[in-house]
Amino acid sequence: MFRPDPPRPLAVVLGTNEIASAVAVLLTRAGQAVVLAHDPNPPVIRRAMAFHDALYDDVAVVEEVLGRRADRCVDIAPVLALDNSVAVTRLGLLDLMAHGRIDVLVDARLHKRRQTPDLRHLAGIAVGLGPGFLVGANCDVAVETRPAVPVRPVTAGRTEVADGVPSPLGGVGRERFVYSTVAGRWRSAVEIGKRVFVGFPVGHLDGVPVVAPMDGALRGSVRDGLEVPAGVKLLEIDPRGRNARWTGLDERPRRIAEATLAAIRLRAAPLASGRILTYARDR
Repeated sequence: MFRPDPPRPLAVVLGTNEIASAVAVLLTRAGQAVVLAHDPNPPVIRRAMAFHDALYDDVAVVEEVLGRRADRCVDIAPVLALDNSVAVTRLGLLDLMAHGRIDVLVDARLHKRRQTPDLRHLAGIAVGLGPGFLVGANCDVAVETRPAVPVRPVTAGRTEVADGVPSPLGGVGRERFVYSTVAGRWRSAVEIGKRVFVGFPVGHLDGVPVVAPMDGALRGSVRDGLEVPAGVKLLEIDPRGRNARWTGLDERPRRIAEATLAAIRLRAAPLASGRILTYARDR
């Protein structure tokens, strides 16, 4: 059993991206013991806003919460016993479920086109973020994350279908990203946050140079050495000049995380037992 001592409600967040990490930060502040379970596809690019790089023993801190690698179930409890720490693991959900009850399960992978599995009955409360969720069919409660509509809890019905339109950043949309045209190994020595200019070679995909599409700060990049499939984001440029940001909780992930906590509270409210969740408000 990998619950911390003293015991706290256990939350498992599927994903290690910046949205999963924002959810983990707010759940931790709300008194939960949090485990993030890695999903390899799509690869994480906003790594300085996420706990993802803890999987490689790099320092991964998001707003004073530290992500620590846990390769085995026995490694998780010592991490969860530490203040302001979350466990980051490659263990699958079935591996984690085999070691005890999960109080809250949040699917923060934001798979846009995959079939979404039924998460109900896998935890006390199952929350689905983004497209592909239908309350009462594959989750207990959901959160709408489509950029074109307000972020909000969904307690009945389904979340909207992904439209492939990224949220704007400094007035720039899809054109700030570079996508992989083929599958291959990504190599890059350029650090996130570095100032780059249009045409600057940020990395190579299977030996072919991949250049910055515009001037700005490198906001995100796939980790060096990873094999990536075709059609995924390789890098992102923040065009906002001095207002560029690539660390901490960004506005949209924070709003999604806040809506996730609100959704959990809405779902928990009708439950008779107070042992499932006790959330600290407005910490």
